[in-house]
Amino acid sequence: MSDALARPAAQQPVWPDPDALRTALGVLRTAPPLVTAAETDRLRGRLASVARGEALLLQSGDCAETFAGNTESHLNATLRCLLQMAGVLERHGGLPVVTVGRVAGQYAKPRSSPTDALGLPAYRGDIVNSFEPDPAARTADPQRMVLAHAQAALAMNHVRALGRSGEEVFSSHEAMLLDYEQALLRAGVDSGAGPLYSGSAHFLWIGERTRQLDGAHIGFAELLANPVGLKVGPGTTPGEVVEYARRLDPDRTPGRLTLISRMGRRHVREVLPALVEAVRAAGHPVVWSCDPMHGNTRESPSGYKTRLLADVLDEIKGFFEVHERLGTHPGGLHLEATGEDVTECLDGASAQDDAPLVARYDTLCDPRLNGQQAQVVAEFAADLVRRHHRRHHRQGRNHRAEAAHQWDDSSVRRSG
Repeated sequence: MSDALARPAAQQPVWPDPDALRTALGVLRTAPPLVTAAETDRLRGRLASVARGEALLLQSGDCAETFAGNTESHLNATLRCLLQMAGVLERHGGLPVVTVGRVAGQYAKPRSSPTDALGLPAYRGDIVNSFEPDPAARTADPQRMVLAHAQAALAMNHVRALGRSGEEVFSSHEAMLLDYEQALLRAGVDSGAGPLYSGSAHFLWIGERTRQLDGAHIGFAELLANPVGLKVGPGTTPGEVVEYARRLDPDRTPGRLTLISRMGRRHVREVLPALVEAVRAAGHPVVWSCDPMHGNTRESPSGYKTRLLADVLDEIKGFFEVHERLGTHPGGLHLEATGEDVTECLDGASAQDDAPLVARYDTLCDPRLNGQQAQVVAEFAADLVRRHHRRHHRQGRNHRAEAAHQWDDSSVRRSG
C-alpha cells in the first residue's frame, strides 16, 4: 500500500501542523467506517447488471457538500431529487435504476490555482479549510477531516433511514483527499486480512485532474475492493483508457469500473467513440456513464460560473448517439443537482442574459441543476433510453429470426 500512495499526488493541501495531522489521522484510523463491505458488495452486484445492459446508473447530488448544509431539509431535497429522477428513468426508460448519491462525503474539491483572486489559499472544500475569505480560515486544518467524518456519518444515518422505507441509495464522492481516504481503508474481514474496502463511501471516483497513470490516486484506486469510477475528458486517448481499464479492472469484472465521460457537447461525438471501441476491444465489461455538466461549464457576462440546460441535454444526446452507433450500452448519468430551487444553471440557449442567476446562486463551487431542471434531464434521458432499448430489442429479435432461418435452410440442405 505504501508504494501506491508514495507516488506523486495532485491537488493535495499543505498541512502546516504535522502534529495536528498525526492526531487527526489517528482518530480516523480507529473510527467506525461509514459503510460496510456487505453494502459495497451489493452495489458492485447492481453495477454488474448495468455493465450487462440490464439496468441504468443514476449518480447525482451536490458539487460540494458543506458542513452547514448538512441538514435534514437539504438532505431530503437532494435525495428527493435523486429518487424522482430515478423514478422517471425507471418508469419511462423501462430498465431498473441503481441510485447513487453524491452524498455523505463530497467535501473535497480540486482547484485550478493554489490561491484565489484575493491571493488567499484556495478553498478546497470544508474537509480542508473554510470558504470564509480570511487567511486563518483558509489555512488547511486537519481537524476538519475528523469533522467531515462526523458530518458524513450523520448524512449516512439519514440515507439508511430512507433505505429502511424501501428505497436503496448508495453513497459516493470523489477520492480527492488521500490522507482522509487512506485513514478510512478497512479490511473486508475481521481478521484484518483480505481485500481492502473504503470505509468512507460505497463508490469512489477519480477526477479528471487527478487521473495521472503514475499518480497516487490511481494507485489508491487499484487497492480497493469497492467499485470505482474514473472521469475521462476530451484529452483522454484510447491507449490511456485501455491502461486505466487494465489497472483498475485487471480481472475484467462486471461492475468493478465505471468510466464517466465528461467531454462537453462539442467533443462527445468525436472523442468518445474511439474510447468505447478501445475498451470493448480490450475485453473490459465497464459501465459507461455520462457527466454532461463539467465539460459544459462557462462563465456568464457578469462572472458567474454556469451551465446551459441546452448544452447538458445535447451532450446526453451525443452520448446516446455514440453508443447507439457502436451497439454498446449507455449505462447512466452523473449529475450535479439539488431538489432546492437554486438558480445556478440557465434554462435558455444563451448565457448572455444571466440576470436569473442572481436570485439564488448558493453553490460554493460548481453550478447545480435545480429540481425542475433535473426532471427535464431525467425525462429527456428516459426517452433516449426507451428508444435505444426498443431498437436493440428489435435488432435482437431480427438477429434471432435470421439465425433461425439460416438453421432451417441448413436443415433442408442436410435432409436433401
